[in-house]
Amino acid sequence: MLKMDLEYEKGIFFIRLIGDLTRKNSHKINNYIVPVIKKHQLKKVIINLEKVKEIDEAGITSLINTKCIVKCNKGKLYLCGLNKEFELKLKRLHLKKWTSEKEIIKLIEV
Repeated sequence: MLKMDLEYEKGIFFIRLIGDLTRKNSHKINNYIVPVIKKHQLKKVIINLEKVKEIDEAGITSLINTKCIVKCNKGKLYLCGLNKEFELKLKRLHLKKWTSEKEIIKLIEV
């Protein structure tokens, strides 16, 4: 099961995922999050994976799709809340990993 807590504040789209990002539910990102980012041309997207328990290949692919759409909008995708296991799995995303949303917000607002 995957729950999503979505928030848009000060030009930043926050996506907080809770549960498992696997083949069973990665469609939620592909069919809901990606079209929202595309439609509204969102440029600053933070995905918080702090409460994600499991990620498989389909979940990684959905994050790659999200990254591509944000990049097409000439924006940037930020990931935070990764544990060591997920860092290894998500290495091919070629994104710098941040420890918290607050750290990213400080970087963006400078």
